[in-house]
Amino acid sequence: MIRPLLSKPATWIVVAVLGAGGAGALYWFQPWRLFTDTVATDVLSVVPSAAPQPSGGSGTRPAVPASPAVIAQGSFVTQEHDTSGSARMVRNPDGSHQLEIAGLDTSDGPDLRVWLSDQKVRTGTAGWRVFDDGEYAELGKLKGNHGDQVFRLAPGVDPAAFQSVSIWCKRFAVSFGAAPLEPRPAGAA
Repeated sequence: MIRPLLSKPATWIVVAVLGAGGAGALYWFQPWRLFTDTVATDVLSVVPSAAPQPSGGSGTRPAVPASPAVIAQGSFVTQEHDTSGSARMVRNPDGSHQLEIAGLDTSDGPDLRVWLSDQKVRTGTAGWRVFDDGEYAELGKLKGNHGDQVFRLAPGVDPAAFQSVSIWCKRFAVSFGAAPLEPRPAGAA
């Protein structure tokens, strides 16, 4: 029964098309990532609990902070995949900025990126696809789906222009999870 079927050229064409389609689907969806984990172990900034108050009378310029300062922060909410952890925007003593993600716990996936966005965070499926609707800055590939990671902002990227961070799957244009970056008053503990 099978031997006559295998002797026909049309059978081999169908087998080749199905094989190529299966290989393409495996590459595109990467289903094994449902079972893989990568732990990132970047070192986060040590931020004092309260910023030092500048001293001096009128006419003096405020002192540049001698240590990193958190200027915005928030906690991740679940969107396409269960996601938890926190994010904070840190101003370094040299005036540069970096995004720090602490205690991230999310699913692995194909082509995951870290984006700053000007869009508000919406919980659940309502927030899956909003982050590419406006302005965004891609900070780089997600280093791991668990742990701590640091992303330095490129010169010219103004952290004040963004109000959220997303773990963005570029291949499927969907957010795994996102955190609002709520401004933190200077000197707040």
